[in-house]
Amino acid sequence: MRTPDEDLLQHELAVMEGILESKEQYRKIVKASIAQWVKDLQAGNIKMQTVQDLERLIELDIKLQQDDV
Repeated sequence: MRTPDEDLLQHELAVMEGILESKEQYRKIVKASIAQWVKDLQAGNIKMQTVQDLERLIELDIKLQQDDV
């Protein structure tokens, strides 16, 4: 039988695992979004004056990576 501290630790580990899995999924979405943005830029669908979306995606990707360290 586990102690209350062990139960709490097990719960905290499960929560952290869920957070890490979510962040991994978010990074996949961000990477796919960046790739699509670049394709749209190359196709002429995006003009260079609209780089704020790309900047936000890059900043989000960097933040997600920093949180992993």
